Amino acid sequence: MDSVLIIGGTRFIGRATVEEFREHGYDVTICNRGNHANPFADDPGVGHVEGDRRDRDDLEAVREQVDPDAVIDCVAYFPEDVRVATDVFADAEAYVYVSSGASYGVERVPKRENETPLCECTPEQATTDSAATYGPRKAEGDREVFAAAERGVRAMSVRPTVVYGPHDYTERFDYWIDRVDNHDRVAVPGDGLSLWQLVYVEDVASALRVVAESGTAGEAYNVGDDHVPTLGEWVDLLAAACDTTVERVAVSERELRRVGLESTEFPLYRASPHLLSTAKLRSLGWSSTPHEAALAATVDEHRESERTGRGEGPDRADETALLASLDE
Repeated sequence: MDSVLIIGGTRFIGRATVEEFREHGYDVTICNRGNHANPFADDPGVGHVEGDRRDRDDLEAVREQVDPDAVIDCVAYFPEDVRVATDVFADAEAYVYVSSGASYGVERVPKRENETPLCECTPEQATTDSAATYGPRKAEGDREVFAAAERGVRAMSVRPTVVYGPHDYTERFDYWIDRVDNHDRVAVPGDGLSLWQLVYVEDVASALRVVAESGTAGEAYNVGDDHVPTLGEWVDLLAAACDTTVERVAVSERELRRVGLESTEFPLYRASPHLLSTAKLRSLGWSSTPHEAALAATVDEHRESERTGRGEGPDRADETALLASLDE
């Protein structure tokens, strides 16, 4: 394969994916509606075509114009998106759908491809854009990938867990960087042992390339960091990356309620463990970036950006009141 079409490509996972394929010698074309600035406008190796990925006619026009060897679909949020794309690009050497660890429908530790059941998805959920339907929609997109493979399309799925890294517009991880970088005491909900596996954005991008090159049609591949720190350990890792020290203070639900807070208000907190097995992806030669390198790049970009993540979690004034109540 020499050329790749990335549906999306200007923000976060898409942006890292463009860089990954360029670093490995591919000609890259981005397809989007042009609503976001193109960070690759000055790179002659990255083409850009405008089109609405939800419009079949637009996708067919893109196919005729680009004729890509591989397609990486970063912005398929509805099952119909995957159904149409796998049909339009049926002759490509590879179609890779960015799914999600949220597609799993039961709590298992770890969650494994082909073993852990996926979310069910009703017709209404398949067309409803909400946080509650995100997992079901992604799961149904996976099923569309499997159906396309049955039709002879080399279609595959990559399921990331929560993604962090440079240019993360969700600001979930920015919240914790901001807290650690600017304060010497940080509240951590529960006992600090909340376990929610994360994955560095560049590792998602490399997984997409590896699966496009070496994956098996009709298969899904989990992607997540090899080592899975608890939330409290993430605070310690960030303190090291920020070259600072911080006291992390574990706070119970009862203590949180004193100031009107709940554990779920803190980003990246999860009551039950979320861990994906990555053995299948690792069998293709993939591995994750060490946390020290991933966090150094993430913190550097955070500091250069205008993101704080403060709107993604408790207000600092409330956190200060909480910490003060513990000292009484």
